[in-house]
Amino acid sequence: MKVDMKLGHTYAIFAACITLIAACVMLNISLIYGFVAGILLCCSIFMYKGFKLSQLLTMMKKGLGECKILYALILLIGVTVSVWIASGVVPSMIYYGFEYLKEMNFVLAAFLMISICSIFMGTAVGTVSTIGIAILGIGAGLGIPTPVLLGAVVSGAFVADKLSPISGLINLTISTVNVDYKSILKSMIITLVPTMLISSIVYYALGVKYSTGLDLTKILELQNSLKEGFYISPWLLLMPLLIVVMSSLGVKIIYSILAGLSGGAVITVIMQHLSIAEISKAIMFGYHASTPSQQLNDLLVSGGVVSMIEVVLIVMCAISLSSLLEGTGLIEKIMSKVINATDNKGSLILNTGIISSTLTVVTCDQTMGIVLTGRLLRNKYDELHLDRGILARTISDTGTIIAPLMPWNINALIISVIVGSSISYQPYAVLCYISPMITLAVGLYYKYKKGENSIKVVKQ
Repeated sequence: MKVDMKLGHTYAIFAACITLIAACVMLNISLIYGFVAGILLCCSIFMYKGFKLSQLLTMMKKGLGECKILYALILLIGVTVSVWIASGVVPSMIYYGFEYLKEMNFVLAAFLMISICSIFMGTAVGTVSTIGIAILGIGAGLGIPTPVLLGAVVSGAFVADKLSPISGLINLTISTVNVDYKSILKSMIITLVPTMLISSIVYYALGVKYSTGLDLTKILELQNSLKEGFYISPWLLLMPLLIVVMSSLGVKIIYSILAGLSGGAVITVIMQHLSIAEISKAIMFGYHASTPSQQLNDLLVSGGVVSMIEVVLIVMCAISLSSLLEGTGLIEKIMSKVINATDNKGSLILNTGIISSTLTVVTCDQTMGIVLTGRLLRNKYDELHLDRGILARTISDTGTIIAPLMPWNINALIISVIVGSSISYQPYAVLCYISPMITLAVGLYYKYKKGENSIKVVKQ
């Protein structure tokens, strides 16, 4: 059963849901209220249109059930950050980072380093919550503003969701569009190279002012504070290396994180001499470092499981709302209107980006932007003789990559909790802006390329 509703009313529902969520951001209150209000609004309207409450609850239950692994992953990330700080893994990464990276343009180095690591790890939030935490610690010691450096970290981390062969999102895109990874990679190079080049230039320019005039005495003090607060050893760097290796070998991220968590707990007992009770407390309620440096103490903090409970609830609400919008046919209703009006290659690429991005914004997750866009547009690409690899590339360059720019998006929520920061990194997440802009340019090129508009769909 699909809801029978005028297109104008459909747009109004989407606008109302986004307004409710955005209001929470502006009022600085929990997004739970916005999502719950959106769910109640949609349920009221759909029941008025003939749906039974049991049908709507079934839609939400199905959506929630399909994402149960995500809830566990969110909680595990919160636990792992606590354990990796307590075990000395993150402090050791920061210590040796001070030693070897202090002479570099660190903002650019962080972007490139995270980009490479994320491809091997296959997950954006997993990269931010492990290697990203250490990068932010080094940057703080070098006097680099957190929003600037976090923007570079987020940009690099989301290369995983766009390109990594072991990324769940890339594999979802491959299966939805029905192409192989080789085809996607070949197509992606066209937009990836200019995106990485332009982003690197911007980060180089941002990092220049922080590459000179470093206070080496302050860095030495921070290193000494780390040594007083933790057992520091290069052997502890094997833990993040293990995660990267396991991920690159195709091990599912949830198992890789469990391995990192278990190893971190053992190291905490043996190397840092914390008791089982203290580790259990850190896992549940978070960990706060105790070093002679207040700057490090403010940085080396994690909230544990408790800090992630609200994120899980918000994610569940977001999934429930998006399940309602999909199950009642509202999303497909709007998309079909746009698809039917598309009759040339350039417009198809542009509309693909718009549809995928809109779904990511409205549903608060990248999944809908991938699955629905790919499923409903792949035949259209065949009709216009446009390679499906371009469809996959366009989805990755738009709906997938813009996720951390929306405060209510699942990815942005997790990042904010992990790093204890607001969305102040948004202006500096350069790659997340450049990638859609490059794709827009490609779409315009196709749209106005001589002869392309002569290829029309023959309507029956």
